[in-house]
Amino acid sequence: MANNEFVDIKAKKGGSSGKGKTGMIVAIVVIAIFALIVVLSAGAVVPAGSTGVVVTLGSVSENTYAEGFHLKIPFVQQVEIVSNKIQVYETDASAVSKDLQTVNSKIAVNFRVRSDASASIYKNIGADYQQVILMPAVQESMKAISAKYTAEQLITERNQVGQEIKEQLEAKVSDYGIQIEKFNIVNFDFSAEFNNAIEQKQVAEQNLLKTKTEQEEQLVIADADAQKKIKAANAEASAIKAKADAQAEANKVISESLNDQLLRYQMLEKWDGSVPKVASSANPLITMGLEDIENTER
Repeated sequence: MANNEFVDIKAKKGGSSGKGKTGMIVAIVVIAIFALIVVLSAGAVVPAGSTGVVVTLGSVSENTYAEGFHLKIPFVQQVEIVSNKIQVYETDASAVSKDLQTVNSKIAVNFRVRSDASASIYKNIGADYQQVILMPAVQESMKAISAKYTAEQLITERNQVGQEIKEQLEAKVSDYGIQIEKFNIVNFDFSAEFNNAIEQKQVAEQNLLKTKTEQEEQLVIADADAQKKIKAANAEASAIKAKADAQAEANKVISESLNDQLLRYQMLEKWDGSVPKVASSANPLITMGLEDIENTER
Protein backbone atom coordinates (compact mmCIF):
# COMPACT_ATOMS: atom_id res chain seq x y z
CA MET A 1 0.00 0.00 0.00
CA ALA A 2 2.79 2.37 0.85
CA ASN A 3 4.62 1.51 -2.31
CA ASN A 4 1.60 2.40 -4.42
CA GLU A 5 1.27 5.81 -2.79
CA PHE A 6 4.94 6.54 -3.44
CA VAL A 7 4.53 5.72 -7.12
CA ASP A 8 1.49 8.00 -7.42
CA ILE A 9 3.29 10.88 -5.75
CA LYS A 10 6.28 10.53 -8.11
CA ALA A 11 4.05 10.40 -11.18
CA LYS A 12 2.29 13.60 -10.13
CA LYS A 13 5.61 15.40 -9.70
CA GLY A 14 6.78 14.30 -13.16
CA GLY A 15 3.55 15.53 -14.79
CA SER A 16 3.86 18.96 -13.19
CA SER A 17 7.43 19.28 -14.43
CA GLY A 18 6.43 18.41 -18.04
CA LYS A 19 3.67 21.00 -18.07
CA GLY A 20 6.06 23.60 -16.78
CA LYS A 21 8.53 22.96 -19.55
CA THR A 22 5.80 23.17 -22.21
CA GLY A 23 4.56 26.46 -20.85
CA MET A 24 8.07 27.86 -20.85
CA ILE A 25 8.57 26.88 -24.49
CA VAL A 26 5.30 28.52 -25.48
CA ALA A 27 6.27 31.67 -23.65
CA ILE A 28 9.64 31.78 -25.38
CA VAL A 29 8.00 31.35 -28.77
CA VAL A 30 5.52 34.11 -28.04
CA ILE A 31 8.28 36.43 -26.89
CA ALA A 32 10.33 35.62 -30.01
CA ILE A 33 7.40 36.31 -32.29
CA PHE A 34 6.69 39.57 -30.49
CA ALA A 35 10.35 40.55 -30.74
CA LEU A 36 10.33 39.73 -34.44
CA ILE A 37 7.25 41.87 -34.94
CA VAL A 38 8.91 44.70 -33.07
CA VAL A 39 12.05 44.39 -35.16
CA LEU A 40 10.10 44.29 -38.39
CA SER A 41 7.96 47.24 -37.41
CA ALA A 42 11.10 49.20 -36.56
CA GLY A 43 12.22 49.24 -40.18
CA ALA A 44 10.75 50.62 -43.40
CA VAL A 45 11.81 50.21 -47.03
CA VAL A 46 11.13 53.05 -49.46
CA PRO A 47 11.12 51.73 -53.08
CA ALA A 48 12.98 53.42 -55.95
CA GLY A 49 11.33 56.52 -57.36
CA SER A 50 9.32 57.15 -54.20
CA THR A 51 9.38 59.18 -51.00
CA GLY A 52 8.54 57.89 -47.53
CA VAL A 53 6.24 60.21 -45.55
CA VAL A 54 6.69 59.69 -41.80
CA VAL A 55 3.46 59.69 -39.76
CA THR A 56 3.86 59.71 -35.95
CA LEU A 57 0.63 58.85 -34.13
CA GLY A 58 -1.36 60.49 -36.95
CA SER A 59 0.86 63.57 -37.25
CA VAL A 60 2.65 64.04 -40.59
CA SER A 61 6.30 64.96 -40.24
CA GLU A 62 7.98 67.44 -42.56
CA ASN A 63 10.97 65.13 -42.68
CA THR A 64 10.68 62.43 -45.32
CA TYR A 65 12.62 59.28 -46.16
CA ALA A 66 14.45 58.83 -49.45
CA GLU A 67 14.63 55.47 -51.21
CA GLY A 68 16.18 52.65 -49.21
CA PHE A 69 15.91 51.11 -45.70
CA HIS A 70 15.11 53.29 -42.66
CA LEU A 71 14.44 52.77 -38.94
CA LYS A 72 11.33 54.05 -37.22
CA ILE A 73 9.70 53.81 -33.80
CA PRO A 74 7.69 50.56 -33.69
CA PHE A 75 3.91 50.93 -33.29
CA VAL A 76 4.33 54.70 -33.03
CA GLN A 77 5.53 55.69 -36.48
CA GLN A 78 4.49 54.49 -39.90
CA VAL A 79 5.90 55.32 -43.31
CA GLU A 80 3.47 56.13 -46.15
CA ILE A 81 4.88 55.71 -49.67
CA VAL A 82 4.28 58.50 -52.20
CA SER A 83 5.38 57.76 -55.78
CA ASN A 84 7.52 60.38 -57.53
CA LYS A 85 7.60 58.52 -60.83
CA ILE A 86 6.06 59.93 -64.01
CA GLN A 87 2.39 59.05 -64.20
CA VAL A 88 -0.11 59.40 -67.05
CA TYR A 89 -3.48 61.05 -66.57
CA GLU A 90 -5.93 60.67 -69.46
CA THR A 91 -9.32 62.32 -69.67
CA ASP A 92 -11.92 63.75 -72.02
CA ALA A 93 -12.35 67.52 -72.11
CA SER A 94 -15.05 69.72 -73.60
CA ALA A 95 -14.61 73.35 -74.60
CA VAL A 96 -15.90 76.05 -76.96
CA SER A 97 -13.71 77.64 -79.63
CA LYS A 98 -13.47 81.33 -80.49
CA ASP A 99 -16.00 80.88 -83.30
CA LEU A 100 -18.40 79.12 -80.89
CA GLN A 101 -17.77 75.58 -82.11
CA THR A 102 -18.06 72.80 -79.53
CA VAL A 103 -14.73 71.02 -79.17
CA ASN A 104 -14.53 67.58 -77.60
CA SER A 105 -10.99 66.39 -77.10
CA LYS A 106 -9.08 63.55 -75.53
CA ILE A 107 -5.92 64.58 -73.73
CA ALA A 108 -3.07 62.87 -71.92
CA VAL A 109 -0.92 64.52 -69.24
CA ASN A 110 2.43 63.15 -68.08
CA PHE A 111 3.12 64.40 -64.57
CA ARG A 112 4.88 63.55 -61.34
CA VAL A 113 4.84 64.58 -57.69
CA ARG A 114 7.98 66.44 -56.63
CA SER A 115 9.90 64.76 -53.81
CA ASP A 116 10.00 67.92 -51.69
CA ALA A 117 6.20 68.20 -51.89
CA SER A 118 5.36 64.59 -51.05
CA ALA A 119 4.61 65.25 -47.37
CA SER A 120 2.53 68.33 -48.15
CA ILE A 121 0.43 66.51 -50.76
CA TYR A 122 -0.14 63.54 -48.44
CA LYS A 123 -1.09 65.83 -45.57
CA ASN A 124 -3.26 68.38 -47.39
CA ILE A 125 -4.66 66.45 -50.35
CA GLY A 126 -4.17 62.75 -49.87
CA ALA A 127 -3.76 59.95 -52.35
CA ASP A 128 -6.59 61.23 -54.60
CA TYR A 129 -4.66 64.28 -55.78
CA GLN A 130 -5.36 63.48 -59.45
CA GLN A 131 -9.09 64.03 -59.04
CA VAL A 132 -8.77 66.83 -56.49
CA ILE A 133 -6.07 68.97 -58.18
CA LEU A 134 -5.13 67.76 -61.62
CA MET A 135 -8.51 67.10 -63.23
CA PRO A 136 -10.10 70.54 -62.52
CA ALA A 137 -6.90 72.31 -63.61
CA VAL A 138 -6.82 70.38 -66.90
CA GLN A 139 -10.46 71.15 -67.70
CA GLU A 140 -10.10 74.84 -66.86
CA SER A 141 -6.89 75.25 -68.87
CA MET A 142 -8.43 73.48 -71.85
CA LYS A 143 -11.46 75.79 -71.85
CA ALA A 144 -9.40 78.96 -71.40
CA ILE A 145 -6.97 78.29 -74.26
CA SER A 146 -9.53 76.83 -76.67
CA ALA A 147 -11.57 80.04 -76.43
CA LYS A 148 -8.63 81.98 -77.91
CA TYR A 149 -8.60 80.03 -81.18
CA THR A 150 -11.10 79.26 -83.91
CA ALA A 151 -11.97 75.63 -84.54
CA GLU A 152 -9.84 75.60 -87.67
CA GLN A 153 -6.89 77.11 -85.82
CA LEU A 154 -7.16 74.45 -83.13
CA ILE A 155 -6.48 71.92 -85.87
CA THR A 156 -3.84 73.77 -87.88
CA GLU A 157 -2.00 75.21 -84.83
CA ARG A 158 -2.34 72.14 -82.64
CA ASN A 159 1.23 72.16 -81.31
CA GLN A 160 1.02 75.80 -80.24
CA VAL A 161 -2.36 75.21 -78.58
CA GLY A 162 -0.96 72.23 -76.66
CA GLN A 163 2.06 74.25 -75.49
CA GLU A 164 -0.13 77.08 -74.18
CA ILE A 165 -2.39 74.64 -72.33
CA LYS A 166 0.68 73.00 -70.77
CA GLU A 167 2.04 76.36 -69.58
CA GLN A 168 -1.28 77.37 -68.04
CA LEU A 169 -1.68 73.96 -66.42
CA GLU A 170 1.81 74.19 -64.91
CA ALA A 171 0.96 77.57 -63.40
CA LYS A 172 -2.12 76.08 -61.71
CA VAL A 173 -0.61 72.92 -60.19
CA SER A 174 3.03 73.78 -59.53
CA ASP A 175 2.24 75.37 -56.15
CA TYR A 176 0.84 72.01 -55.02
CA GLY A 177 4.07 70.23 -55.90
CA ILE A 178 2.85 68.61 -59.13
CA GLN A 179 5.22 68.92 -62.08
CA ILE A 180 3.87 68.67 -65.65
CA GLU A 181 6.29 66.76 -67.88
CA LYS A 182 4.29 66.64 -71.10
CA PHE A 183 0.87 67.59 -72.42
CA ASN A 184 -0.61 65.80 -75.44
CA ILE A 185 -3.81 66.49 -77.34
CA VAL A 186 -4.64 62.98 -78.49
CA ASN A 187 -7.65 63.94 -80.59
CA PHE A 188 -10.00 66.81 -81.48
CA ASP A 189 -13.63 66.07 -82.28
CA PHE A 190 -16.12 68.61 -83.68
CA SER A 191 -19.74 68.54 -84.71
CA ALA A 192 -20.79 66.72 -87.91
CA GLU A 193 -21.76 70.04 -89.55
CA PHE A 194 -18.34 71.52 -88.90
CA ASN A 195 -16.55 68.40 -90.12
CA ASN A 196 -18.57 68.51 -93.35
CA ALA A 197 -17.76 72.20 -93.82
CA ILE A 198 -14.05 71.52 -93.32
CA GLU A 199 -14.18 68.65 -95.80
CA GLN A 200 -15.93 70.80 -98.42
CA LYS A 201 -13.39 73.57 -97.91
CA GLN A 202 -10.51 71.14 -98.36
CA VAL A 203 -12.09 69.77 -101.55
CA ALA A 204 -12.53 73.32 -102.90
CA GLU A 205 -8.93 74.20 -102.05
CA GLN A 206 -7.68 71.03 -103.74
CA ASN A 207 -9.72 71.79 -106.86
CA LEU A 208 -8.42 75.35 -106.91
CA LEU A 209 -4.87 74.13 -106.52
CA LYS A 210 -5.39 71.60 -109.31
CA THR A 211 -6.79 74.29 -111.63
CA LYS A 212 -3.94 76.65 -110.79
CA THR A 213 -1.40 73.91 -111.43
CA GLU A 214 -2.98 73.07 -114.80
CA GLN A 215 -2.96 76.75 -115.78
CA GLU A 216 0.68 77.08 -114.80
CA GLU A 217 1.52 73.98 -116.82
CA GLN A 218 -0.29 75.41 -119.85
CA LEU A 219 1.59 78.68 -119.46
CA VAL A 220 4.87 76.81 -119.29
CA ILE A 221 4.00 74.85 -122.44
CA ALA A 222 2.87 78.01 -124.26
CA ASP A 223 6.00 79.85 -123.20
CA ALA A 224 8.18 76.97 -124.34
CA ASP A 225 6.38 76.89 -127.70
CA ALA A 226 6.75 80.65 -128.11
CA GLN A 227 10.44 80.44 -127.26
CA LYS A 228 10.82 77.65 -129.79
CA LYS A 229 9.14 79.74 -132.52
CA ILE A 230 11.24 82.77 -131.62
CA LYS A 231 14.42 80.71 -131.87
CA ALA A 232 13.31 79.29 -135.22
CA ALA A 233 12.46 82.79 -136.54
CA ASN A 234 15.78 84.14 -135.30
CA ALA A 235 17.61 81.27 -136.93
CA GLU A 236 15.77 81.81 -140.21
CA ALA A 237 16.42 85.56 -140.11
CA SER A 238 20.09 84.90 -139.38
CA ALA A 239 20.28 82.51 -142.34
CA ILE A 240 18.60 85.02 -144.70
CA LYS A 241 20.90 87.77 -143.48
CA ALA A 242 23.95 85.57 -143.92
CA LYS A 243 22.84 84.64 -147.43
CA ALA A 244 22.20 88.30 -148.32
CA ASP A 245 25.55 89.32 -146.88
CA ALA A 246 27.27 86.60 -148.90
CA GLN A 247 25.48 87.66 -152.06
CA ALA A 248 26.33 91.30 -151.45
CA GLU A 249 29.95 90.40 -150.85
CA ALA A 250 29.99 88.35 -154.05
CA ASN A 251 28.41 91.19 -156.00
CA LYS A 252 30.96 93.57 -154.57
CA VAL A 253 33.82 91.31 -155.60
CA ILE A 254 32.35 90.86 -159.07
CA SER A 255 31.74 94.61 -159.43
CA GLU A 256 35.27 95.45 -158.35
CA SER A 257 36.76 92.88 -160.73
CA LEU A 258 34.96 94.16 -163.89
CA ASN A 259 36.87 96.54 -166.26
CA ASP A 260 36.97 97.33 -169.98
CA GLN A 261 39.77 94.95 -170.86
CA LEU A 262 38.12 92.03 -169.04
CA LEU A 263 34.80 92.70 -170.71
CA ARG A 264 36.49 92.84 -174.15
CA TYR A 265 38.33 89.66 -173.45
CA GLN A 266 35.20 87.81 -172.39
CA MET A 267 33.34 89.05 -175.51
CA LEU A 268 36.17 88.04 -177.75
CA GLU A 269 36.15 84.62 -176.18
CA LYS A 270 32.47 84.26 -176.98
CA TRP A 271 32.65 86.00 -180.45
CA ASP A 272 31.96 83.79 -183.51
CA GLY A 273 33.96 86.03 -185.87
CA SER A 274 31.09 87.78 -187.63
CA VAL A 275 30.57 91.50 -187.36
CA PRO A 276 27.07 92.91 -187.23
CA LYS A 277 26.25 95.00 -190.30
CA VAL A 278 24.10 97.36 -188.34
CA ALA A 279 25.67 99.46 -185.66
CA SER A 280 23.61 100.67 -182.79
CA SER A 281 23.86 101.53 -179.13
CA ALA A 282 22.57 98.07 -178.37
CA ASN A 283 25.56 96.44 -180.08
CA PRO A 284 28.47 96.52 -177.61
CA LEU A 285 30.96 95.28 -180.15
CA ILE A 286 30.95 98.65 -181.89
CA THR A 287 31.77 100.43 -178.64
CA MET A 288 34.65 98.08 -178.00
CA GLY A 289 36.43 99.06 -181.20
CA LEU A 290 35.57 95.90 -183.16
CA GLU A 291 34.88 98.07 -186.15
CA ASP A 292 38.57 98.85 -186.23
CA ILE A 293 39.31 95.14 -186.25
CA GLU A 294 36.97 94.67 -189.18
CA ASN A 295 38.48 97.53 -191.14
CA THR A 296 41.91 96.13 -190.58
CA GLU A 297 40.91 92.73 -191.93
CA ARG A 298 39.52 94.34 -195.06
